[in-house]
Amino acid sequence: MIPRRKFRLKLRSRTLILGQRTLVMGVLNVTPDSFSDGGNFLSQEKAVQHALQMERDGADLIDVGAESTRPGSLGISAEEEWSRLAPVLAALRTRLKIPISIDTRKGEIAAKAIESGAELINDVSGLKHDPRVAEISSHARVPLILMHMRGEPQTMQQKPFARDALKDVSHGLRASLSIARKAGVANSQIILDPGIGFGKSYAQNYELLAQLPQLAKLGFPLLVGTSRKSFIAKTLAHDANPAPSPNPAGIAEETKIWGTAATVTASILHGAHIVRVHDVAQMVSVARIADCILNPRLAPKN
Repeated sequence: MIPRRKFRLKLRSRTLILGQRTLVMGVLNVTPDSFSDGGNFLSQEKAVQHALQMERDGADLIDVGAESTRPGSLGISAEEEWSRLAPVLAALRTRLKIPISIDTRKGEIAAKAIESGAELINDVSGLKHDPRVAEISSHARVPLILMHMRGEPQTMQQKPFARDALKDVSHGLRASLSIARKAGVANSQIILDPGIGFGKSYAQNYELLAQLPQLAKLGFPLLVGTSRKSFIAKTLAHDANPAPSPNPAGIAEETKIWGTAATVTASILHGAHIVRVHDVAQMVSVARIADCILNPRLAPKN
């Protein structure tokens, strides 16, 4: 357990204080094929209602994405990605009171989303897919989330995993930081994400959660996304049925939430400033308790 360094993140509408308490980022996937909720919020009406519900449940940010980057996914064109995003962003712009982050790997989409009200860019490729994302962030002066991904979504869980996950993530994030800085992105506008589940073995995901304090030494706020990921389901499926090929899909959603809660707690106690989650109401409660463990001064007075 380590004390979190505090950061000030300047958005167009406000300044976020990172580290005083954990911020909860709600996930809104307007995709037909995301690993956990693909197809649930494809329609504008359902997507908007879900975003508003996450806001009511206590989300501090909403991360909207229209291209699945689950293992094995092939990607889509910018035209298709924007056709999914445009109506949702247009509707949320006047109804949502909390900031919107755009989850995209494409500079073209990032630029359009910012024009439509998005205030952060979340690039899961860490600028490897399209370095222009950094230029968009710099020009618009919006914060940039850089995530580590080993390989590409289509093959990231098939390639040989790194022998040293922490070293691989640190090296990859430093390379992303170099691209961002050369494009003029200020250090104060960068957030790092170790990319749990993106080109890592199940064991390596746990190792990275335990070693978050080492990544914090890079000097940037940390975002961690473990929500409903397969390494949690695989672990719980194996515990329930230690057969040679346990079926993660057979794990109840409620059980996956418990597993996510454990990883969210660990992330916060090891230095995460933001947690990216699907089950906002439950994880807001988890974050509240974990924050009090990290800083008892946040607990209610007797």
